[in-house]
Amino acid sequence: MADDRKTELEAMLLQQRTAFTSARPEPLSARKDRIQRAIALLKENGDALCRAMNVDFGNRSPMQSMITDIAGTIGFGKYCLKNLSKWSQPEKRKVQFPLGLLGAKAEVRYEPKGVIGILAPWNFPVNLSFNPLMQAFAAGNRAMIKPSEFTERTSALMEELVARYFDPAECVVVTGGPEVAHAFSSLPFDHLVFTGSTATGRKVMEAAARNLVPVTLELGGKSPVFLGRNADIAKAGERIALGKMMNAGQICLAPDYMYVPEETEDGAVAAVQLGVHTMYPTLRDNEDYASVVSDRHFERLQGLVADAKAKGAEVIEVNPAGEDFSATNTRKMPLTILRNVTDDMKAMQEEIFGPVLPVKTYKHIDEAIDYVNAHDRPLGLYYFGDDEAEREKVLTRTISGGVTVNDVIFHVSMDDLPFGGVGPSGIGSYHGVEGFREFSHARSIYTQPKIDIAKLGGFKPPYGAATEKAVKGMMK
Repeated sequence: MADDRKTELEAMLLQQRTAFTSARPEPLSARKDRIQRAIALLKENGDALCRAMNVDFGNRSPMQSMITDIAGTIGFGKYCLKNLSKWSQPEKRKVQFPLGLLGAKAEVRYEPKGVIGILAPWNFPVNLSFNPLMQAFAAGNRAMIKPSEFTERTSALMEELVARYFDPAECVVVTGGPEVAHAFSSLPFDHLVFTGSTATGRKVMEAAARNLVPVTLELGGKSPVFLGRNADIAKAGERIALGKMMNAGQICLAPDYMYVPEETEDGAVAAVQLGVHTMYPTLRDNEDYASVVSDRHFERLQGLVADAKAKGAEVIEVNPAGEDFSATNTRKMPLTILRNVTDDMKAMQEEIFGPVLPVKTYKHIDEAIDYVNAHDRPLGLYYFGDDEAEREKVLTRTISGGVTVNDVIFHVSMDDLPFGGVGPSGIGSYHGVEGFREFSHARSIYTQPKIDIAKLGGFKPPYGAATEKAVKGMMK
């Protein structure tokens, strides 16, 4: 069965690559048409996709899905349409003096790579399939998408819809379990995009390396939140609570742990609790609050809390209505704050990816900076405060994929900013012009003037005085 699927995938890739090659040079209007059809697919089927995500999660607010997976992705498609012509322009580059005076020219053309593979995760299944697709199309490529098996209904619906709106030589969705994902990542794509965990990212990169396929890896890690000494604690608490509880914390950019001045720890924890009470007065039957996606993931999160408690952490369950979750199988988990955490706790070693928030304290901001620098570089970093010197100290002395100041997560929703990680949190980026270039080949083109440059420059044998003069001139 696995061999049959691999053969099927290889045939799909060959069909797309053959179509890509025979269509060149393809007009920009063809790229724009594909983006417009992707936008139309989302507009015309947004409600159905949101219903499918709701069923896949057990509960996920259709309104949240509409914001994060449908409307946001349509907006990004429109952004790509607006900028595509500008991005695609050849760039003039300089040539060494005096070649320009003699008629030499240099330019870079951003050309399509061919077929892009997109391995998408379950947490934002539509957004993280279609966002990279919009830029793959903008750059003039074809695409194959492998969505997650954890969101089975959404993946099946995307497969059906893409087949309705696109020829398989343009775009195709492939469904299946881990064996299909492995076969997919082993295909000789022209570029492969993977969004998911760092551990799986390593396996994807290893499989891609066998075919020397360039990769964009959007991974995760432990994104810290710094509260500066003059932060507005009430505002910060609510914004952290919103970022941590959206999608039940199942976001690669969710604030993973909070670092606060020791004298404001009580106030910061209380502010997060107040934010939860304000936005989620109930949890269990509240459709605004998402379920954890699977039993396995739910058990892992419960295990992180149990491990922290056993090792001395104070566990604060933020349950505004005092609801009993033990008699339900909804996989709803209240925000759980962990105080007095230590590095031997699993919650401080693994990316949490759920509604669990460890809190650390510092006497001086340098302690927090040193702690972040001693660990893997995170995908996001968040700073709350209005002290410009302190903010710049945090930003210039740490390294992270991206930053949001005085909020969390928001940098990813800025279409014109590149989104990506660094080190274990990812390789490469998309969004912005950077995404267009990620999926393009920067092709250098140099045009030699009619004059014999090699002879004029003394680079043509037999070497002699002219050569010596040219070398001395180059080394001045």
